[in-house]
Amino acid sequence: MPLRVTFDLEDADLRYFRKLMKKARDSVSADDEPTVIKQAAAVIEEIKAASVPAFVRSRIERLQSLVDMLEDEEWALAAKERGNVLAALKYFADPADLIPDEIPVLGYIDDAIMVELVVKDLKHEMEAFDDFCRYRKEEASRNRNSNISRKQYLDVKRRELQSRMRRRRTGRRVGRGSGSRPRFRLF
Repeated sequence: MPLRVTFDLEDADLRYFRKLMKKARDSVSADDEPTVIKQAAAVIEEIKAASVPAFVRSRIERLQSLVDMLEDEEWALAAKERGNVLAALKYFADPADLIPDEIPVLGYIDDAIMVELVVKDLKHEMEAFDDFCRYRKEEASRNRNSNISRKQYLDVKRRELQSRMRRRRTGRRVGRGSGSRPRFRLF
């Protein structure tokens, strides 16, 4: 019989996670990108092979989309957004994070919490990338008699989606809306 456990993170808890993400962001440079991607991919594979609770597995697997986003040459994410995604992956690539990953069952809880925060904060980037991947698949079945090449088509879609992503990100109003709590932002 499964047991459901829920908890609320207080503002102080969220500030602590924001501090951890800032530390990761400040410690990463563009030169670190291949290493961070490799380490994050290794963590993802380790978790897939490990016996971890389903709630951890379902959250950690979302990281693969972030790795894919950075590795996708056609997506060509701009430096600022690459930095945000890289900082998120840097946190997960560190096995000595808040709760060491070697601790059975509990070791990935902090990672699962941070994934929730990262996914929420990088929502627009992830949605745009998912849409781009969908457009790329659709492009393969598109009528080849048109005057636009595959590269041109994907360039246009990428620019449209990345523009939408930036508009949505800057359009967010922290703490505004119908009685909602102020949003937690990592980046």
